[in-house]
Amino acid sequence: MPKAKGKTRRQKFGYNVNRKRLNRNARRKAAPRIECSHIRHAWDHAKSVRQNLAEMGLAVDPNRAVPLRKRKVKAMEVDIEEKPKELVRKPYVLNDLEAEASLPEKKGNTLSRDLIDYVRHMVENHGEDYKAMARDEKNYYQDTPKQIRNKINVYKRFYPAEWQDFLDSLQKSKMEVE
Repeated sequence: MPKAKGKTRRQKFGYNVNRKRLNRNARRKAAPRIECSHIRHAWDHAKSVRQNLAEMGLAVDPNRAVPLRKRKVKAMEVDIEEKPKELVRKPYVLNDLEAEASLPEKKGNTLSRDLIDYVRHMVENHGEDYKAMARDEKNYYQDTPKQIRNKINVYKRFYPAEWQDFLDSLQKSKMEVE
């Protein structure tokens, strides 16, 4: 649909806008968010990426940081020039990253509560008889004896201490009944 005549206004130049600040803020907003909190807190927006990482003791280009040795060319001792090492002004960033990397990894995978209850019910009622487990009324998904055995083995592998406590409690309950 065409515009009504005389309703368009030409763009006027904004004399009161500080273009330098506008561009700087646009650049800063367009920069990607640094996920690592240690690096993000030590980052200086006035410096380049290379300067920031050099101050933290990190490498911009891993290929240059750890060059591959060429087998054909053998460098003589005279030809090797020592490059001046860049000064690490923020070593705490590197130390924090190393400390975080040395922590043991948490196990992220767990079993559902339903599966744990299912396995416990089957072992309590049937022991090692997988065929009887397959005929049990709580076997809603109609697992085969092999599938039930695999589920029990998964539970044993994920929670070995809990499995042993469970077996001990079963032994105690059997002894009390007898």
